[in-house]
Amino acid sequence: MTTNRRQHLGASEFTQGSGYVLPEYPFVEPPEIASGEVSHHPIVIVGGGLAGLTLACSLARYGVEAVLLDEDNTVGVKGASSRGICYTQKSLEIFQRLGLYERIAAKGIQWSVGRTFAGKDEVYSFDLRQQSAYNLSSQPPFINIQQFYIEGYLVERIQELGHVQLRWNNRVTAFEQNNECATLTVTTPAGDYRMRADHVIDATGSHTPFRKWVGASVTAKKGDDRWCIADVRFGKQAPHATERHTWIEAPFNENRAVWQHPMGDEVWRIDYQMAPDADPETVSREDVVRERLARHFGDCEGMELVWVGPYAYRSECVDHLRHGRVFFMGDAAKVVSPFGARGGNTGIADADNLAWKLAAVMKGRAAPALLDSYHEERHEAASQNVLVTNRTARFLRPAEGVEKVFRDAALGLARQYVFARQLVNTGRMAIANPYTRSSACEATGGQPVQNVSFEWPDGSKGTVNDLLQWADGRLLLLLFGGDTNGGSLQRLQALAESAPLRCVQVLGPDEAAAAVEYVRDPKAHLQGACHVFGHAWALIRPDSYVAATGETVDAGLVHAVGKALGATETGQEQEAA
Repeated sequence: MTTNRRQHLGASEFTQGSGYVLPEYPFVEPPEIASGEVSHHPIVIVGGGLAGLTLACSLARYGVEAVLLDEDNTVGVKGASSRGICYTQKSLEIFQRLGLYERIAAKGIQWSVGRTFAGKDEVYSFDLRQQSAYNLSSQPPFINIQQFYIEGYLVERIQELGHVQLRWNNRVTAFEQNNECATLTVTTPAGDYRMRADHVIDATGSHTPFRKWVGASVTAKKGDDRWCIADVRFGKQAPHATERHTWIEAPFNENRAVWQHPMGDEVWRIDYQMAPDADPETVSREDVVRERLARHFGDCEGMELVWVGPYAYRSECVDHLRHGRVFFMGDAAKVVSPFGARGGNTGIADADNLAWKLAAVMKGRAAPALLDSYHEERHEAASQNVLVTNRTARFLRPAEGVEKVFRDAALGLARQYVFARQLVNTGRMAIANPYTRSSACEATGGQPVQNVSFEWPDGSKGTVNDLLQWADGRLLLLLFGGDTNGGSLQRLQALAESAPLRCVQVLGPDEAAAAVEYVRDPKAHLQGACHVFGHAWALIRPDSYVAATGETVDAGLVHAVGKALGATETGQEQEAA
């Protein structure tokens, strides 16, 4: 299980084989140890995993100062570094804004086709590129890549951007908070120190101590489903199709489920469902794993086991994602089964959601109450993802009785009838969650906006992310249609001068521009992505979600801007109207 093959990642190196060799970052003694003083920081992020690093990188892009503390000195997890591999279109759009997408696309494997088998019969298939939820974005439906690569790219990007201190080998051992601040006690190889913070973000994972420290309640459900991962680099018998293949009843795995995914470095992720009473040590033993692979693929000559590990599923969700000055995100906020890639991707979305709100509040562009909408929006997303993945888990391992009868009937019908194939549930692929309960969105908002294309005035191609980059953390108002009356433009100009707002007119191919800032939407992709039709406006947030839509530039737009910034109408906004 060893290899000398090395993959370069900027200044860092990763070695595949024997559990991977991860980069190690240097410990730098925090200044508080030498000075003996208790420092104060506006934002402290605890945990340098996928969610924590995405938040740190997002804040750095907005130019917001923060400190990230991680108890380890690497990315991934030593000895268990494979972890997540499937990254959704929404995550890829976020990474494009952060300046990581090109590296991810170059290293990872793009895929859109999934096939599901029961025994030897294909009972369901999909091509995500043909589905409206995916097919217009500048990013593909999915890219598979080992999680530690993305985390490594994030570290390097944070170092490029500045603004965020990365403190390795800094472990938080105690926490308290009051009306003035939060105080953290931190242990390092050079000694202990204390620091204060206005906001603390817990991204320490599912074993977080912060839940206990703040008294957070959790809704949890522990299952008895057991699995064994094998990350494999094949020899001559490597699968050829870059597709996700799933077996509900795999004859080569005692009629239990199997997943098969390609990822970077010519490595394949194979997940085997085990018996509920399986011994983790036995099922992950090298000779047992090789025997299992041989039943699946035949000749194993030249096959390299890159990493092997057993795991069990559970689902849990913190009931309130904000406790005073503490915000829970990623696996610290919720844990879901990995069906449909709803784990790490939701942590990335958590970070993207909170980052722009923290930046807006820190820069005085939004009211502090805006931060409350983080719980409203991301708890709704977490609850939905727990529900969806639990349903998949029950389909893959149904209880005896009604669940088993339903599963067998669905498979039987799917073998013969197309309509029944929608009943086959091997993981509803993750998409960006809508927000229906948010105090920061009007009833017309809460929908995600894909990174679709349009044309700049000179005919060159632009994307939604380009407009968000130009808005630089402000709200973006898209006004669709020509022949806009002067009164509307004057009201928009006044509003943009008094609120953190950028405005752009969006025209069809032959419409005349009435505003200085305009783009063309010849195929109406931008209008469709904003969920509006005809002459209308759409208010877009920095996380590429619709805050509100409307047809007339009036007091309703002013109210929507105030609501998206955590405030009701102010006198200044009323004057602008």
